[in-house]
Amino acid sequence: MFIATLLTNPQTPTLEHTLIETLRNAWGGGEARWLNPGIAAEFDLQVMPGNQWQVWEDLQGLGIDLCLQPGIGRRKAMLLADMDSTMIQQECIDELADMAGVGPRVAAITARAMNGELDFEGALRERVGLLKGLPESVIAQVLAERITYMPGGKTLIATMKAHGGHAALVSGGFTAFTASVAAALGFDEHRANTLLASEGVLTGEVGLPILGKQAKIDALEQITARLGLTPAEVIAVGDGANDLGMLHRAGSGVALHAKPSVAAQCDLRVNHGDLTALLYLQGYGVDDFAAI
Repeated sequence: MFIATLLTNPQTPTLEHTLIETLRNAWGGGEARWLNPGIAAEFDLQVMPGNQWQVWEDLQGLGIDLCLQPGIGRRKAMLLADMDSTMIQQECIDELADMAGVGPRVAAITARAMNGELDFEGALRERVGLLKGLPESVIAQVLAERITYMPGGKTLIATMKAHGGHAALVSGGFTAFTASVAAALGFDEHRANTLLASEGVLTGEVGLPILGKQAKIDALEQITARLGLTPAEVIAVGDGANDLGMLHRAGSGVALHAKPSVAAQCDLRVNHGDLTALLYLQGYGVDDFAAI
């Protein structure tokens, strides 16, 4: 059995009963279940439809995400999440670079690296090098003035933890940011790179080893082994090329507002919903959400 989930931006709840029924009838699906009226619904399917991606593309034009997945085992015991442009709405290194006066140059490198056009490690070294001499105190300023959280993140983590889940933040960014973000959102642990500083200023270097694509896969393997879980019990979420390894290794890998070249390599794509989409994909209804 498979599950078809349709969802949209909670700020603009435009999912209509007629659309759900039309698609359910066309695909021979089971009775629709509303997970959140106007925002998310699902129905069962016996076979995967051959026109899935054509329908997906049509619905994208309506501001609706469509995800199909096996019904068995979709509720997960662990969340593994990227940070930049996933749990937060910014790229931390771009914000630091803007404060250092090299914003456009660094942002261009970031975009190419996240799109898979550049080697992640080399691109990170180059960008960090451009931050040399920036006062370390700017990190706290960026956190306080420029970082905003992706909607739904706190609810996602609180709900999964209320049902016995574990939440890990694994970022190609920096521990100076993940420590704050993890604490604010309720993550159980975090991993990231280290910005090196001396006498209160950034040295333009990053601590070794650099946490990139393989390190995110390693984190998934190590944390699940420690918790007595399997990768199949993990739902992972990210947006960049360096996230693809963990997205493919996890039981459910969700490309959230991802670069097109990244989303194209994932079966679960969320372009309109927020982070609560990961709860709907696991079959949680709004009445199951933990209070925050």
